[in-house]
Amino acid sequence: MIEIPKEKQVLAGYRFIDLFAGIGGFHYALSSFGAECVFASEVDKHAAQVYYNNHGLKPQGDITKIVAADIPDHDILCGGFPCQAFSISGKQRGFEDTRGTLFFDIARITQHHRPKILFLENVKNFVRHDDGNTLATVMATLQELGYHVFYQILNTSRFGLPQNRERVYIVAFLTSHFESVSFSFPEGKIDSHLTEILEDSPQAKIIERDDIFFHKNFKLSYDKKGTPQWPNRPIQIGRVNKGGQGERIYHPQGHAVTLSAYGGGVGAKTGLYHINGQVRKLSPRECARLQGFPEHFKPDEKPNQAYKQFGNSVSVNVLQYILEMMNIPK
Repeated sequence: MIEIPKEKQVLAGYRFIDLFAGIGGFHYALSSFGAECVFASEVDKHAAQVYYNNHGLKPQGDITKIVAADIPDHDILCGGFPCQAFSISGKQRGFEDTRGTLFFDIARITQHHRPKILFLENVKNFVRHDDGNTLATVMATLQELGYHVFYQILNTSRFGLPQNRERVYIVAFLTSHFESVSFSFPEGKIDSHLTEILEDSPQAKIIERDDIFFHKNFKLSYDKKGTPQWPNRPIQIGRVNKGGQGERIYHPQGHAVTLSAYGGGVGAKTGLYHINGQVRKLSPRECARLQGFPEHFKPDEKPNQAYKQFGNSVSVNVLQYILEMMNIPK
């Protein structure tokens, strides 16, 4: 998480709501720019408790059961909504086509409250999901509601967090509020390595098995001064068993693989890394750092829940870089 100086907290006075809130990645990003969260919704009781423990705001439950009029007025609506296929009737790709999906709840709340800005996140596959119909419906719906819409796939690994995590970000501006809209997503070119976020004494599962294999042909390039050139990506150097999902071993000078809420294998949810002579998973605190959560963040006490929550979360630093590009007037 980036520390935002007070003079750059351009969202001071803005109010936002946090839908599909998880453990509060959006909350950290927007509040770092001075915005105030006035409402949150999260259906998972474990994530909701972690959200409350860290932000002091108790999320409401199932958003599909919450009446839009009962949600406080707000300037910004944000959330990482689940990816669902739309049942498109006649390929109109508008508001009515979103019924029966969780995006419909974003649309109906937007229709009622008309927030100035929408800030959304989803998995990379969202762009081509259902042959592009899903994205087309979302774009058409937001335009129908009166918004200028922008989207871009960004990789967390380019924003100072050593995790290979590609996600699509959607930003929409209310046309009637902003006279003109000029917006570009940040490019991001900040190098980082997994070693920078590792704990000295991590509480993480160590893998001790007979079927651990290391690649003999692992090679690294060097510059003219003999300095190793570590790429900004995961570097696989070995495997456990047959090397399936969750069974690949990576070098700590590279990047982490995408944190996941699900998945199997001995390295499920975090991947495996060869660190200080041991093959291990990452710890919950290391996962928190990979997602840009501050050091004072209190993760779920149950590691499996913590791993799931970080896998479902958003990368705080990426959100902050996007917010910085919005040039929102004070």
